[in-house]
Amino acid sequence: MKKFILLLCFVLLGVNTHAQLSQPQRKAAIKEIVDRIQLPKIPDYTVSITKFGAKGDSVSDNKKAFDRAMNHLQKRKGGTLIVPKGVYTVNGPIHFVSNVNLHLEEGAKIRFGDDPKNYPLVLTSWEGTMLYNYSPLIYGNELENNAITGKGTIDGEGGGAWAAWKQLEDKDKQLSREMNHSGVSIEKRIFGEGHYLRPQLIQFVNSQNILLEDVTIEDAPFWCVHLLKSKSATVRRLKFDAHNFNNDGIDAEYASDILIEEVEFDNGDDNIAIKAGRDHEGRANSATPSENIVIRNNLLKGLHGVVIGSEMSAGVQNIYVENNKASGYLKRGIYFKTNPDRGGFIRNIYINNIELQKVEDCFYITANYHGEGEGFNSKISDVFISNVTCEEATGTAVVIQGFEQSKVENVKLTNIKVNRTKNATSITNTKNVIFEEVIIGEEATVPTSVSGKE
Repeated sequence: MKKFILLLCFVLLGVNTHAQLSQPQRKAAIKEIVDRIQLPKIPDYTVSITKFGAKGDSVSDNKKAFDRAMNHLQKRKGGTLIVPKGVYTVNGPIHFVSNVNLHLEEGAKIRFGDDPKNYPLVLTSWEGTMLYNYSPLIYGNELENNAITGKGTIDGEGGGAWAAWKQLEDKDKQLSREMNHSGVSIEKRIFGEGHYLRPQLIQFVNSQNILLEDVTIEDAPFWCVHLLKSKSATVRRLKFDAHNFNNDGIDAEYASDILIEEVEFDNGDDNIAIKAGRDHEGRANSATPSENIVIRNNLLKGLHGVVIGSEMSAGVQNIYVENNKASGYLKRGIYFKTNPDRGGFIRNIYINNIELQKVEDCFYITANYHGEGEGFNSKISDVFISNVTCEEATGTAVVIQGFEQSKVENVKLTNIKVNRTKNATSITNTKNVIFEEVIIGEEATVPTSVSGKE
């Protein structure tokens, strides 16, 4: 094991050009974001899904019951739809209307079918490219005041027929990216039958005032929760048990004013990923970066903990990651990823008070993530990481990889302790990287003497 220690201040290159927020300023910025987020306003009307013919017997198809319930609530201008204890099979998507809370009582499970023919095409996004594809299993577009709450479970049945599509998706994935790069209009980006792009489990598009609280999420076909072009959303106390291909926990894309707190993650992919569109399309939407996002008091477990990218071409800024703790293995604790295709920026990122257990890499900031082109270097700057402990990094404690023409700039790590690691650091193409009170490996105490010579 290589031992590495940096105490006081170690400046790798340059002069600081961005004023780091003080602790009171950071707390004030977080409070301002949280205070701005509005919880959904749900009318005081409650009805059970059983009133519309639903049966929680695990066999009956309840798709029509949920359709009838949503139509009824739309006429009533909203309310709370109760799902009692039982297993409710739904062969097709649940499409929300505004002003509705879907409340799953303890012991209730909504289990979705996996026949693609039951999922009509809707406007969605797939890995950062807007297109028309199979509907997410729970979907809302251009809505406000929506909630999914309660102690029940939402099961995406992603390990069945959907999982087989992972091996078939490459042609369609590449087609979607070519459409993005060549500027094909979204209306002509039609996927669905004959194509193999898996749908998300829960997705809200162009929506606001959203609450996801207390439910358990299992086995999505693709990403679990996708907040796309949405704002003013609270995700609180969810539990994830999702281990299928690409089962990210929460993806916030072109999203603003988002609070993610007290969530228990156990995912097969990224726990939390902040995104902002891919390549040409993302850069064309630079007026809507992902910004003003607070991530606090979560338990992290899965592939990677908190991720920015790789789809981030519209930019990501003003992200506050506070008081999060690993509850098990993560490959990478904090992971920023981009490439020469992306453009955009990552800036004003504050990460404070993180406890990691065994990881491959504690912090990994890279401009070398795989891509298909060049000429659009992202700008990564003003990243402040403080008060982090890590038991062991089997790879490298700190990796920062910039572009030769566009260096990663203004990164400060303060009060970092990594107990054991294979490699200490790998830092290339950077400017103004500062280590302050950083110990990687065993802490040096006093110098040893050479007998008879000192």
